[in-house]
Amino acid sequence: MSSWRKTGVAISPPFDLPWAASHAALPFAHPCDAESVWIYFTSRDTAGRSQVARARMWLDADGEPAEIRIDPDPVLTPGGRGTFDDSGAMMSCLVSDGGREWLYYQGWALGVTVPFYVFIGCATRTGEASFERVSPAPVLGPHSTDPIMCASAWVMVEEGRWRMWYGSNRGWVDEPDGSTEYRVQVRYAESEDGVSWNRDGHVCLDLSKPGETTLTRPSVLRDPDRYRMWFSHRGPAYRIGYAESADGLEWERRDDLAGIDVSESGFDSEMIEYACVFDHGGRRHMLYNGNGFGATGIGHAVLED
Repeated sequence: MSSWRKTGVAISPPFDLPWAASHAALPFAHPCDAESVWIYFTSRDTAGRSQVARARMWLDADGEPAEIRIDPDPVLTPGGRGTFDDSGAMMSCLVSDGGREWLYYQGWALGVTVPFYVFIGCATRTGEASFERVSPAPVLGPHSTDPIMCASAWVMVEEGRWRMWYGSNRGWVDEPDGSTEYRVQVRYAESEDGVSWNRDGHVCLDLSKPGETTLTRPSVLRDPDRYRMWFSHRGPAYRIGYAESADGLEWERRDDLAGIDVSESGFDSEMIEYACVFDHGGRRHMLYNGNGFGATGIGHAVLED
């Protein structure tokens, strides 16, 4: 695996918008045309509630960001009071199929005995219409295999089979410093329609390093010879890991091939996480977050041969 060449911060918050007062987190790239891509991401309002935002990013001849335009309105706002997403909607991924776009997102609500609850929702649209939720309930909610939390869905449609890799919380743990942290692994689900999902608890990646607490935000690509996954793993701080698979089910973790790490200084000097890897213009690109879980914006990198 080659290394990633960082080109800098592509999107810097804040945006001087009432619904986007801070953060540009959890980026996802979707094709627009030969010169640009849509970037969906998560911003926060002044009350800390998450909204899904969208920007158009033009790339120059070297594959580096040349211009960014932020849409003036959010793509998806928090759900109604008492719903699973009434505290915020956070971007996961977007899939085009059958003339429709399917936006998978993380909906979260505040908790009492734990800080929050998170499950996976879905909204769809045709053309440039507004996204509408397929249900006020999550498409991956509490289940015997995932009773505590589901998050960070990455969905791919292959020959009519909908495939999802997502983060599942194994449990909350009280830490020595008095905080409460979760233990998350990457699991797998399948669907025939993108809404009703079958899951049996199949684990793709599990915690394996000393002090590791979380594996989340899988970003999966299928190359001719294998599936590739970039994911976030958290010990003292987030880093980006890497894994490979022949079938998308059984994965070999190879963090030594991730090809990217924190910088000596700047917006990603403390942590690096939430990668989205995509191909455009004959190059492989990565969008990612740095310090503060997106508080310092979205970085961009290009894979070098």
